[in-house]
Amino acid sequence: MKLVAKDKLLEAVGTEMGSSDWFAIDQARINAFADATLDHQFIHVNPEQAKHTPFGGTIAHGFLTLSLLPFLQTSMKDLMLPEGLKMGMNYGFDKIRFLAPVKVDAKVRAVAKVKDVVEKNPGQFLVTAEYTIEIEGSPKPALIADWMVMYFV
Repeated sequence: MKLVAKDKLLEAVGTEMGSSDWFAIDQARINAFADATLDHQFIHVNPEQAKHTPFGGTIAHGFLTLSLLPFLQTSMKDLMLPEGLKMGMNYGFDKIRFLAPVKVDAKVRAVAKVKDVVEKNPGQFLVTAEYTIEIEGSPKPALIADWMVMYFV
């Protein structure tokens, strides 16, 4: 992660922030997510039944893939944070699109670029970044999301 001065952060629109490490999504993680969210649809948790679908096996929940963003961004070496950062707070999403299923045991990674930076109040920066979660070996990403984070300095 890179700490940048206020003026550099405000000028960062369009800047690529690199990619995360690859991360495998196994059946145990999918099952744990199903238990946490009470979403036990067979396509996620029943490998035998899921074999007979167009996917040929179980797939991760779209929200599981999305929920990995906070973890995935921690390995981005070019992720920009404002100097003097006291805390960051999830502000929400402007847009989320689920484009391709993540099959069990697939590896995913996040790629990000800065879309917008606004100083909402003195010392409060709302940063919107476009995150793409890629699937290793797939031409189509799992999802693209515009994620907003409020940084307090």
